[in-house]
Amino acid sequence: MTDPVSLPVLLVVEDDEGLQRQLRWAYEGYKVVSALNRAEALELLRLHEPAVVTLDLGLPPDPDGTTEGFAALTEILRLKPDTKVIVASGHGARESALHAIALGAYDFYAKPVDIDQLGLIVARAFHLHALEAENHRLEAQASDGGTVLGTLITAAPSMLKVARTIERVAPADVSVMLLGASGTGKELLARAVHEKSRRASGPFVAINCAAIPENLLEAELFGFERGAFTGAVKTTPGKIEMASGGTLFLDEIGDVPLPLQVKLLRFLQERTIERIGGRQTIPVDLRIVCATHQDLDTMQADGRFREDLYYRLAEMVVAIPSLAERPGDAVLLARHFTRRFARELNVPVTGLAPDAVDAVDSYGWPGNVRELENRIKRAVIMAEGKLVGALDLDLPGLSEEAFDAINLRAAREKADRRAIHQALVRTEHNISGAAKLLGISRPTLYDLLKQYQLHS
Repeated sequence: MTDPVSLPVLLVVEDDEGLQRQLRWAYEGYKVVSALNRAEALELLRLHEPAVVTLDLGLPPDPDGTTEGFAALTEILRLKPDTKVIVASGHGARESALHAIALGAYDFYAKPVDIDQLGLIVARAFHLHALEAENHRLEAQASDGGTVLGTLITAAPSMLKVARTIERVAPADVSVMLLGASGTGKELLARAVHEKSRRASGPFVAINCAAIPENLLEAELFGFERGAFTGAVKTTPGKIEMASGGTLFLDEIGDVPLPLQVKLLRFLQERTIERIGGRQTIPVDLRIVCATHQDLDTMQADGRFREDLYYRLAEMVVAIPSLAERPGDAVLLARHFTRRFARELNVPVTGLAPDAVDAVDSYGWPGNVRELENRIKRAVIMAEGKLVGALDLDLPGLSEEAFDAINLRAAREKADRRAIHQALVRTEHNISGAAKLLGISRPTLYDLLKQYQLHS
């Protein structure tokens, strides 16, 4: 039986005691507390801090009107703005609904009450409240340098789902396949699997199968004995052997050639290897995490990837969303990278200008997090002031002329900078002369120099 203390709290504000009892018994899975009037509702709000409130607008001393109900709505949202308030009224339903939503209510339903319909609205409200609470928590963590999974910065529901999956999968010693486009953070997630597993004290060994020529990949994976081939001057263990006791991360597994796929499959079945040129059987105990951006289903159908190998590697499959599918994360990551690179590069940049935030949020980021990281690093280096501007990002399709046309503030700042610079050059940095040339007073020019961080 579920402990009532751990249940999410639903506050029912209803002056009809019969309906109040009906609503209390209708909601399973919630701790229901009830109030008959505004004063009781506010007292219970402070005591229980409910995530969701159902509020009858017709409360005493105005049971036939809505003034008391709207007053209660206003007070509830003032005390606890994140509460999802669902209001009900039989008095001028349409007008009341519009006014309630305008005041900040989550939803509205008309009386007489349909318990099933109201139950769905309440369930959605609890779900949304939980998502928002988690996102706020993660945003707060990220702004303080905190993360999920130790290294992952996100507040997007799609990526939070991935993080929760990784947390559940990591302790189970199964092979994990990460599917996602380039730049989505597959190696970061592979490290998270390792660090949250029972093998965390062992080595984490990564190899990019696409970055090594086909004729060298086997030697990299399995190692070789001295004299096995020209240039093999000493016995060298391979990545598989080096990862024993820990985790082997095979990035871009879709690029492994078919002959080597056969040898990988044999290793996964027997958990032993032989180095190239060697005859000794070496037992290896490790966990495999692999990743690819390729469509392995199509590759299997085309005969380019072995089906039996796929099922050995894909005991658990985790699909990673692109940055474009993670609303809000681009800005969150951009701010993190800006702080990081400003610190690493020792430059006086303190953050992103509003136009840069807009540009980051509206751009599609086809190169995902890797592209964003590179853009921010370059922008931090190129920024003239303390804030990275949209033009510093040098995003495709965001030309200087196009940006000036859509952002008046940026256009004005650019024009001011150009005019001030020209005036200072013409007057050999004489402030009085430059101010006269610009048609402004000296104090105004000093203010502009300070605002734009320009040197006189």
